[in-house]
Amino acid sequence: MKTSAELLAAQALASQLRKELTGNILPYWMERMCKEKGGFYGRIDGNDALDPTAPLGNIMTARILWTFASAYRILGKQEYLEMALKAKNLLISKFYDPEFGGTYWSLNADESPLDTKKQIYAIAFTIYGLAELNRATGDDQALEYAIKLFNCIENHSYDEVRGGYFEAFTRSWDVIEDMRLSDKDANESKTMNTHLHVLEAYTCLYRVWKNPLLEERLRALIEVFEKHIFGTDGHLKLFFDDSWNCGYEIVSYGHDIEASWLLHEAALVLGNPEVLTRIEALVPYIVAAASEGFSPEGGMIYEKEGEQVDADRHWWVQAESVVGYFNLWDHFGEQEALENALMCWEFIKASLIDRENGEWFWSLREDGSVNRDDDKAGFWKCPYHNGRMCMEIIERTV
Repeated sequence: MKTSAELLAAQALASQLRKELTGNILPYWMERMCKEKGGFYGRIDGNDALDPTAPLGNIMTARILWTFASAYRILGKQEYLEMALKAKNLLISKFYDPEFGGTYWSLNADESPLDTKKQIYAIAFTIYGLAELNRATGDDQALEYAIKLFNCIENHSYDEVRGGYFEAFTRSWDVIEDMRLSDKDANESKTMNTHLHVLEAYTCLYRVWKNPLLEERLRALIEVFEKHIFGTDGHLKLFFDDSWNCGYEIVSYGHDIEASWLLHEAALVLGNPEVLTRIEALVPYIVAAASEGFSPEGGMIYEKEGEQVDADRHWWVQAESVVGYFNLWDHFGEQEALENALMCWEFIKASLIDRENGEWFWSLREDGSVNRDDDKAGFWKCPYHNGRMCMEIIERTV
């Protein structure tokens, strides 16, 4: 049973996050990342310098679409819809591959194709954004392209033998030597990260398109996490070969806690009581494992590999921690989880929000210094994690 004090604290948090979303995060992207003649810039560095020559990433564009479509759905401001439509039009007219299907990884600053590989992670985010736009507005074209991309993933990436999805392909869907999502990743054929965001995308698509194959694949994705990705210690395993063998000892605390609520959301949207019962038994266990990296006064650290610890506090890890802890309180009634969410937000306010120039810094380093070496906005630094954090809490406290 939630106490009146807890409900008041949750409502106060939602009020603060509404101000953060509408007064800082969304305006930064509308005012700083939009070109005068349409489209988006590709990068603003950690010192707030615009790089007009930077390439434009599929992931960033898709995340802009999802964030502003969701903001329009929840808050109803026309300027948010206009931003979402700008992203949608760019994805369909420039990123979508009309010959082979799927989306390009990146464009040059002039919006011509740069890297035409097919990375399933990026295609999943495009589905996520398009499905959310359809959810917000009933946009038929957005749903049409979301379904096209779903079929691309199923036709080219799904492993009919062992389940799950392969990482990446050439433009024409042939084998590609370097499957890595980024330089820090292992070059393996299956990864936790891609499966987490295919799960997220398929969950959003299933809200608006009750297709039998999609339902089957969403359930199968949940089972992939149960059978292959979650370890006996409660942490997610990150990199796998074709047969789901993992030879890495890496803990990603942010992905742990992000998965705790995304997997729960998927089970709720799927609506299968048996699956939901199994997943709700796992959620507290996953959050407990993630909490090995959490301190109330210092937020959630990044990761651990063997005995080596990366104690930087990344912006996205803190945002997912707020949602993950809030979800544990919201659905399971754990008071300490609400306290952790509130304390993590206090850490974000004190350490990561750029009060002078807007948005959030990439991270706070272990020594307490602000990381200005990594982007303020760009290929990987998008309004999605912190924007979604705000909107999740707003929606859950209405």
